[in-house]
Amino acid sequence: MLDRNRGALVLVDYQARLMPAIHDSEKVIGQGVFLAQVARALGIPVLGTEQNPEGLGPNDERIRSLCEQTLGKMHFNACGDGLADILRANEIEEVVVAGCEAHVCLMQTALGLQREGLRVVVAATACGSRRPEDRALAMQRLAQSGIALASAEMIAFEWLGASSDPQFKDVLELVKSLPG
Repeated sequence: MLDRNRGALVLVDYQARLMPAIHDSEKVIGQGVFLAQVARALGIPVLGTEQNPEGLGPNDERIRSLCEQTLGKMHFNACGDGLADILRANEIEEVVVAGCEAHVCLMQTALGLQREGLRVVVAATACGSRRPEDRALAMQRLAQSGIALASAEMIAFEWLGASSDPQFKDVLELVKSLPG
């Protein structure tokens, strides 16, 4: 089970120029926005990454506006640009990761964070690639590597923990508005 007091959410490369090419991009963005809204409601840090921002531009504003910090990067694995160091400096032990492209930056970042000793859960419903088969293979490889896969809603309820939580009603409203 996820422990929101030890965790963070990392949203990988939901870049505005890339998203039109992503299969089901609006659903993928909607799921990422949902995760970020839940995380913020529960006091969980939200970080974003942007691959080669000079060339690909910034993240979609719906995602970018919910990130406390955005890391520009050149490596496909964001750990190569200091992501794990940022998380460790903030005493983060477990990370929920979501983003694009699932078979490149998302997968390499998740595997990199795992290699750095962090517990990693991938929010599969908030991940996308241009081709569905690439996304499916990435999810398969992540699972085979011991990284847990979950839906955005599963993660929200794990972070919440109980219906007696003071934030339950707020999170429940977000769940009710979750895009299909």
